[in-house]
Amino acid sequence: MFFIYAAIVTLIFIIIVSSIKIVPQANSFVIERLGAFYKAWGTGLHIIIPFIDRVAKKVSLKEQVVDFPPQPVITKDNVTMQIDTVVYFQVTDPKLYTYGIEKPLPAIENLTATTLRNIIGELELDHTLTSRDVINSKIRVILDEATDAWGIKVNRVELKNIIPPREIQESMEKQMKAERERRETMLRAEGEKRSEILIAEGHKEAAILRADAVKETKIREAEGEAAAILTVQKALADGIELLNKANANQSVIALKSLETFQKVADGKATKIIIPSEIQSLAGLASSLKELVNDNENEK
Repeated sequence: MFFIYAAIVTLIFIIIVSSIKIVPQANSFVIERLGAFYKAWGTGLHIIIPFIDRVAKKVSLKEQVVDFPPQPVITKDNVTMQIDTVVYFQVTDPKLYTYGIEKPLPAIENLTATTLRNIIGELELDHTLTSRDVINSKIRVILDEATDAWGIKVNRVELKNIIPPREIQESMEKQMKAERERRETMLRAEGEKRSEILIAEGHKEAAILRADAVKETKIREAEGEAAAILTVQKALADGIELLNKANANQSVIALKSLETFQKVADGKATKIIIPSEIQSLAGLASSLKELVNDNENEK
């Protein structure tokens, strides 16, 4: 009898312990009662009725990532390529996730492949390679609407790899190489052009500076000549003024003028302009000078 009681007590303990369920964080347990959906338990401690309630499915509410294998697709210009996608989704309704569809992940994979083929079929190869963001956005919207009935929210879709045929890859590589060579040629030509422009500008500036130097030299020479002329004229005017004050006759005035020009000629002036009146008297002055010299010699 003791063993029977012990067995009964042990069985009751096991039943009680098995009736206690703890739901971890970010998880949900779908409970069925007598084969029908009863409720979805959230995080915490729960008690089920033995032999009546059961845990139908344990659902993770975390965001999940599924990497689907490459799918063959055909572009609008009849190029076959391989594209693999990565889908980020999260379960929002454990009941719909459990009863809405039999196998959610294969369903999402097939739906993704079908949607991808439909979208790529409307695009040409070049547009496909440069429109990843547009394709990702379109696929995400379509998948999110289709999976609402399954209690799933699609947060993000990414095209992981786009693999065109080998001959297309070789053609693209040649095109890229030609483009790089073209850019290199353009950059080299632009550099040579700028170098020639700089050299020409340097020659131009040097010529301008030389012309400015010549101009400045000529201006200074002209200013020197003008200053010399003004000096001569001023000296002549001063001499005439003194002679007028002394009431000198015309011959004396001529001699004094000649003396003044002689003094000016000893300076730095390069040109001396002699008035015509003085030039007419120059011969007289020369004759007078010779006469004076002869008298002195006789003495």
